[in-house]
Amino acid sequence: MGSPTKPEPNSHGLIRGMGLGTATALNMIDMIGVGPFITMPLVVAAMGGPQALLGWIVGALLAFCDGLVTAELAAALPGSGGTYRFLSEIYGPKKWGRLFSFLFIWQLSFSAPLSIASGCIGLAGYAAYYWPSLDMVYMTKTAALHIPWAGPLQVSWIVTRGTGVAIVICFFTVLLLYRRITVIGRLSKILWLGVMATIGWIVVAGLTHFDSALAFDFPPGAFTLSRSFFTGLGGALLVATYDYWGYYNVAYLGDEIKDPQRNIPRALLLSILLVACLYLLMNLCVLAVVPWREMLQAGQNNSGLYVFSLFMQRVYGDWAARLVTALVIVTAFASVFSLTLGYSRVPYAAALDGNYFRAFARVHPVYRFPHISLLSLGVVAAAFCFLHLQDAIAALVVIRLILQFLVQAVGVIVFRVRRPDVPRPFRMWLYPLPALLAIAGFLFILFNRQNWQKEFRYAIVILVAGIVIYMIRAWRTHEWPFATA
Repeated sequence: MGSPTKPEPNSHGLIRGMGLGTATALNMIDMIGVGPFITMPLVVAAMGGPQALLGWIVGALLAFCDGLVTAELAAALPGSGGTYRFLSEIYGPKKWGRLFSFLFIWQLSFSAPLSIASGCIGLAGYAAYYWPSLDMVYMTKTAALHIPWAGPLQVSWIVTRGTGVAIVICFFTVLLLYRRITVIGRLSKILWLGVMATIGWIVVAGLTHFDSALAFDFPPGAFTLSRSFFTGLGGALLVATYDYWGYYNVAYLGDEIKDPQRNIPRALLLSILLVACLYLLMNLCVLAVVPWREMLQAGQNNSGLYVFSLFMQRVYGDWAARLVTALVIVTAFASVFSLTLGYSRVPYAAALDGNYFRAFARVHPVYRFPHISLLSLGVVAAAFCFLHLQDAIAALVVIRLILQFLVQAVGVIVFRVRRPDVPRPFRMWLYPLPALLAIAGFLFILFNRQNWQKEFRYAIVILVAGIVIYMIRAWRTHEWPFATA
């Protein structure tokens, strides 16, 4: 009898060691991080009552529409890099595609560490249920810079004991990921089991103690289609979008997934459907036990957001609250783990293309993974742990909507028109309706919120700075648009 087949390195030296199960598990633990556990009061505060469930439902539909966009592109263009690779091929790797893909990497230098840092900050926030002293503030400061054409740019940071915990989590994650991808695949399945056990317990506890009078205690005018209703829906969708994100993570790992043309779309769409069902059940169960007015107060004060600990305390007592807090912390760490793994492969793919610093193309000589990219990502994420959680989430979502998701949703239509010859193992259902709905949803989030101008200014400044840096590099290296014949 022959020996079992071992994963072999592909042409880039990476190992195709992940099948459909591992890819789906990674996506799910990426999506189900600390977000839904700590942001529920923020969604309730935005909508002003249990009608906040509408935010989760619309957010799921938006995630599925954009998931179909990513699934088609990932099946047609499998490989490490995800959106970076898509934008380069859609708009032309020698012209506009080179600029757009560079801008994607440029914004990722901000949004990827923000995403990881938000998970670490949220984890530390839940740990404050055990140790309230973690919320002790040592210093907080706000700096403002007035730019004539952009308006005031404000940045606030805070130093607490929890900040130190968040930074430690960043570096511990990097340490765990500093190893071979096949080992990481096994570890991701273990983390996935922990995530599912946590959510399962919450759902069972909620269904067995369900109080419909609390769950559907809508305030007067809850569904009146007024300006305040749509403004609240925009704020709720921003947070829900953040909580659903992660479904695209598998597209960053195309060179390390078996049969990527089939497994990437399946893992992506399957994870969205499963997570959407779990989120709706979780939120409905909590609303049926914890009065929404208590969550409203927590959301408005941006403190005491560990609502699931309070939920278990009311159902079973202190022991259950402490146990579920530990499980949520493990869940949050699993998400940080998966995010860091996926994002570390994107600068690597850009560096192989010559569109980023060469050092990021280096692969570890023994473990065969892009170690320089991983280390730099961890350091920047640790620096962003000094931000407020709500500010980190808002900045992250707006930056990525403008500089990634909108460009990609438009791009899938452009790619069909410009390159009809490319094989498409997976085609978007009801094309082009999902792409158009995704574009409309993203624009709604950008402009239908309170104080939407604040994060919008950040994104525009980052965009302009990225274009300037690209032009300087292109001029020095004689690349497009300064290339000579």
